[in-house]
Amino acid sequence: MADESELRVDPLTGVQVQVTRSRQARPNRPADGCPFCVGGTEAPEPYDVKAFTNRWPSFPGDRCEVVLYAPEHDTRLSQLPPAQVRKVVDLWAERTEVLGGRPDIAYVLAFENHGAEVGATIAHPHGQIYSYPDVPALPATELARLAEGHQLLEDQPELVVVERDGWRAWVPSAPIYPYGMRVAPLERRPGLPSLDGADRDAFGSVLAEALARLEGVFDPPMPYLFWIHQRPTDGGDWPQAWLHVEIAGPQRSPGVLRYVAAAELGSGAYLNPVVPEEAAAAPRAVDLGGAG
Repeated sequence: MADESELRVDPLTGVQVQVTRSRQARPNRPADGCPFCVGGTEAPEPYDVKAFTNRWPSFPGDRCEVVLYAPEHDTRLSQLPPAQVRKVVDLWAERTEVLGGRPDIAYVLAFENHGAEVGATIAHPHGQIYSYPDVPALPATELARLAEGHQLLEDQPELVVVERDGWRAWVPSAPIYPYGMRVAPLERRPGLPSLDGADRDAFGSVLAEALARLEGVFDPPMPYLFWIHQRPTDGGDWPQAWLHVEIAGPQRSPGVLRYVAAAELGSGAYLNPVVPEEAAAAPRAVDLGGAG
């Protein structure tokens, strides 16, 4: 029988799987009351932004945190004013430094699952942070490819969704998800703690607009996932590290999720029914009512 939380490695593929029995007991979407609103279980006192240890962690050792973006319940990261988004960016950077400074943590991953369709159990605007004892496989692969000279930025104008103040949001030329996007600085920045004030403002602004445009492609708004890749915190130099956000828009049409199917899972080669250039044109065309 598995321990309460146990890291296992598949003997054939080498894929790591954290088996965590207690996650099965975590609550589903609450019918009444919100633990993240001021006065709730996790936020008894007023706050602007807040990070705290997850009660239902995937990993042991206080390596999983929840990040609250704002005290208001009925909002989204894309709808927050620029000053509030900046507070979120600052909190991500602070938690990266604090968690990454621990000797048992080599990689800090901030992410969000937004929408019930992609597994978010509480609607209040929030994300999470997971901290890993080693550099996980996907960022390790990206770092290796960057070290070999492969490029993060793509310069095709038809793929760009938002670009300003030294930051770009674009649809990759070969995305796994129908409306996948990337956000990155035009000049290399290794991680969130390395950003100065102007970069933090620009990053928050471009990320928020990219999410707003993605949400506006369909009605009702598209759910999404995003995760932030940055320099490992294991003490290495990692000169190739280049901060970027991966955004996954998983719907292929309004209300219709694009499922990763057996051929893709079995081969590791992915299919996409949406042409990337069209996937970039759709969010560019979204009317944000004068914003952006």
